[in-house]
Amino acid sequence: MFTGIIESLGTLEDIQFENSNVRLTIQSAISRELKIDQSLAHNGVCLTVVQCDSNTHQVIAVDETMRKTSIGNWKKGDLLNLERCMQANGRFDGHIVQGHVDAIAKVKEIKDEKGSWLFTFEFDAQFAPLIVEKGSVCINGTSLTCFHIGINTFNVAIIPYTFEHTNFHQLKQGSIVNIEFDIIGKYISRMHNLTSH
Repeated sequence: MFTGIIESLGTLEDIQFENSNVRLTIQSAISRELKIDQSLAHNGVCLTVVQCDSNTHQVIAVDETMRKTSIGNWKKGDLLNLERCMQANGRFDGHIVQGHVDAIAKVKEIKDEKGSWLFTFEFDAQFAPLIVEKGSVCINGTSLTCFHIGINTFNVAIIPYTFEHTNFHQLKQGSIVNIEFDIIGKYISRMHNLTSH
């Protein structure tokens, strides 16, 4: 489990295709602290560390993960938001994040608000019931509050610290991001659907 509080940025150094899988090599400040078989969120995607050294670590994404996330759009040199799994004795600063991406979304607009940035994201309308005004949403692994919700759009405001310390500063109009909706909302939606039939 994760919290959506980004711990470090990593640089994607290599992409190797192994049959239907993809092996990714990432350089980061926390790579030296990782262990093989550890879970690590990369842009919100929970992936297992399969190799690590003093400067880099490697993870493997399977075909199902590739189809559900933005990994297929990643390229060498991209910055990835990284978060290790939550410690049981740590503060819960974000919200409950599983690292299981629900969908991808597209950056529709970015407005410089002179002290913050207003991002508008566009997503598949089938997921509209899972997002609520002033609720939590995880974008590229970052826990954020959404507002101005439309049928298939929503906004988030990004403060300077988040803008600089995540890969939000690299996003532009048309960029594809990973979205994980609030797990509580997903359970409620599931229960409602089961009881209404």
